[in-house]
Amino acid sequence: MFDRFKRSMDLIKASATVLRQDTHLLVFPLISGVAAVLVAMGFLLPAIGLDLLGDEPNAPVVYSGVFLFYVTQYFVIFYFNVALVGATMIRMDGGSPTIGDGLRIANSRLGSILGYAVISATVGVILRALQERLGFVGRIIVGMIGVGWTVATALVVPVLVARDKGPIDAIKDSANMFKQTWGENVIGQVGMSFAFTMLYMAWFLGGVGLLAFSLYLGSPFLVALVAVVGVLGFLFVCLVQVALGGIYSAALYRYASGGNASTGFENGALQAAFLPK
Repeated sequence: MFDRFKRSMDLIKASATVLRQDTHLLVFPLISGVAAVLVAMGFLLPAIGLDLLGDEPNAPVVYSGVFLFYVTQYFVIFYFNVALVGATMIRMDGGSPTIGDGLRIANSRLGSILGYAVISATVGVILRALQERLGFVGRIIVGMIGVGWTVATALVVPVLVARDKGPIDAIKDSANMFKQTWGENVIGQVGMSFAFTMLYMAWFLGGVGLLAFSLYLGSPFLVALVAVVGVLGFLFVCLVQVALGGIYSAALYRYASGGNASTGFENGALQAAFLPK
């Protein structure tokens, strides 16, 4: 277990090396997050207005609204993920990517991104409907299906960037590459999630301690400063996590498709990211 955790940390360090070379890659998850919040508000505010007016839409209307929300939200997320991974692959080829390079790649894949968003939204609505209608055991089964879908589509974005395929073919390629190359034990992703979870907890506990100390001193300015720094720091860590995830997926795709290490990565570290049974 310790060896697996160490290999995961090595991957995170390698991903961080790439991110340090192009810190402007953080702009993609930043814009994506802002756009996702605006999309959520665009759907939430009308829903609140209807609720205040006492209107209760029927199930088909509700599910149609949920589907449109999923499509819009997924499109925004996938669009900027494609831009991030596209820029990352330019760096891995030895280039110096710009924000414009990433957006140009995403713009050239608009049709595939929209198609993948529609497919993902359909799966999401179906799983949500099943969860609402099934009992406890059924919800567990649906949850497992959702995990399987997430695993099968883990490399869809790199496939869309590198191969410029349609969404269905990209999903097939992603599932085949994962199954044939690494097996089922996702060590790297679990390690990365664990590391950031620990970081979030440390940041939260440190922030609570500083906030309590500021309140004890009775300084409104210090309380406000600690609160602002705490929130901004949390958001920054979120951006780093998303960016590292994109870099990580791009590197894994490169290794799976060609067997060659990318810039900042060693073959051994990439091989150890996923271990077969």
